[in-house]
Amino acid sequence: MTRLNRRAMLAAAGATGLAACSRKPEADSGAKLAETRRLPDATETADLIRKGEMTASEAVDAAIARAQKVQPEINFLVTATYDRARERAKQTRPGPFAGVPYLIKDLEDVTGVPTRRGSRSTEGLPPPEVQTDYINAVFRTGVISIGKSATPEEGYLPTTEPLAFGPTKNPWDPTRSAGGSSGGAAAAVAAGVTPMAQASDGGGSIRLPSSNCGVFGLKPSRRRMIGDEPTGAPVDLSVRHCVSRSVRDSAGMLAATEKAGAEAAFAPVGLVAGPGTRKLKVALITKTVTGLDASAEVATAVEASASLLETLGHAVEEGAWPVDASFTDNFFNYWALGAAKDVALAAARAGRPPDEKMFEPFTLEMAREARALPPEKVEATIKGLLAAEAAYDSWIANYDVVISPCFRSPPHELGFFRGDVPFETLRSRLFEEIGYTPLFNVTGAPAMSVPLGWSAAGLPIGVQFGAAKGAEKTLLELAFALEEARPWAARTPEIFAG
Repeated sequence: MTRLNRRAMLAAAGATGLAACSRKPEADSGAKLAETRRLPDATETADLIRKGEMTASEAVDAAIARAQKVQPEINFLVTATYDRARERAKQTRPGPFAGVPYLIKDLEDVTGVPTRRGSRSTEGLPPPEVQTDYINAVFRTGVISIGKSATPEEGYLPTTEPLAFGPTKNPWDPTRSAGGSSGGAAAAVAAGVTPMAQASDGGGSIRLPSSNCGVFGLKPSRRRMIGDEPTGAPVDLSVRHCVSRSVRDSAGMLAATEKAGAEAAFAPVGLVAGPGTRKLKVALITKTVTGLDASAEVATAVEASASLLETLGHAVEEGAWPVDASFTDNFFNYWALGAAKDVALAAARAGRPPDEKMFEPFTLEMAREARALPPEKVEATIKGLLAAEAAYDSWIANYDVVISPCFRSPPHELGFFRGDVPFETLRSRLFEEIGYTPLFNVTGAPAMSVPLGWSAAGLPIGVQFGAAKGAEKTLLELAFALEEARPWAARTPEIFAG
């Protein structure tokens, strides 16, 4: 079914949803447009440093001052590395982002810096002595980390409210969730602390906080990035990249940290520098994989974005996910199996059974359920996920891009997804709200959240765009076109460090 018979309705949606993106917000909307609050993105910052108009030390000191200003308000930081950053800023650094202040998500090891993983189970562990190939590649770009950004326990939940460190608050409305698991990174970028920040995505963890915080977030294809090697698991879910305020920063970081040569699973994307000219065939989906409708405000934002695509010359038609409701059960079971491994590892390290002094109730219950799964159920779960990957690969061959929500609703209140919510209640909320992003982790296909929508309360609503494996160039070129048509970087939250 094409959208031709729905143009009148979508025109109205476009007038409502996209107007919010292009007009100056009302005073009480929680968003402001003010050129005086503008901060340079990472690309411009690096250029200023190269030209001698700013030093790396000045850039780092300014970022530290911004971090200290908003940390008490939004709690995005777990471990500050300010002195270390200042020392590194004194050194000459090569790379496309030389001297640019940055944050590393606290699921990643950085040599000499504690890794807490949002969990009480890591308290007292010595700092790692080595770091991953990916983090090495990130530092080769020249960025300077000023600290470790907050994450939920082990990255499990779509909110960053670890009981070990307290909630990261959304800078657009501090009563709302910043999303997760890269919530500290997204909140910091939205609040103007750093122009971009490292992030990772195992079920939506780049796209969901990007959606909640009004920043740009691209999840790359599985095996695209340096250090993304097979783990031996039947399905590897997590990939690494960043969140940013500008598309060009994300594109530049991708080009600098993707694999090249014989080890590359895909032809390198290279540096994508602007919109493409190819007209795309786009599938529009607003229902979750379980068939639930998006909330009215989210549906309006997605429909309005689809209308924008049409004005840009792309062909949009209604689509349907190539998987059924069993996908969600399979994903949750597989996620729980990962939790069981994490809990067992921590218990062995501590030399005692795991309890709520080590882990949050949700983590412990996930691990318990996973341990109770019979072998035939585990086998069926894996087969189901592999079948979903094959179904998606076949389906997406009919399209260039699929457009959908990220979350089913605008940003929820703090506490809605927290790890001490009763288990069955929290699982039900996850099934209802997170019905769009995990498919791209299972399939290994790229997807991005673009800040194109806004709720009536002035909260960001990200719109998700996905593509076939290896098609990051298509997504980035489209993101550049959307950024040009509906720019978002000048729109900043009330809690802003600039």
